[in-house]
Amino acid sequence: MFKAIVRFSIRKKLFVGLTTLFLFIGGIYAMLTLPIDAVPDITNNQVQIVTVSPTLAPQEVEQLITMPIEIAMSNIMNVEDIRSVSRFGLSVV
Repeated sequence: MFKAIVRFSIRKKLFVGLTTLFLFIGGIYAMLTLPIDAVPDITNNQVQIVTVSPTLAPQEVEQLITMPIEIAMSNIMNVEDIRSVSRFGLSVV
């Protein structure tokens, strides 16, 4: 089967060339005229809050820094997910 395709391509160079050119031009035309709505907005908006307090233990960081920030962030409209990490002197929400 591959031999037949190669033989046809060698014999009909003009046909293969014009078909390739037609497909290339059609692809460019389709790309340029594609409405922007056809490509969905896939941006993932994220906010990262990093706070540093070198003297606080992880439990204190969680109680004094992380939890108030999480509570404040949960009151914002359209927030889907809140994750946090509390370590010695560091809070990442």
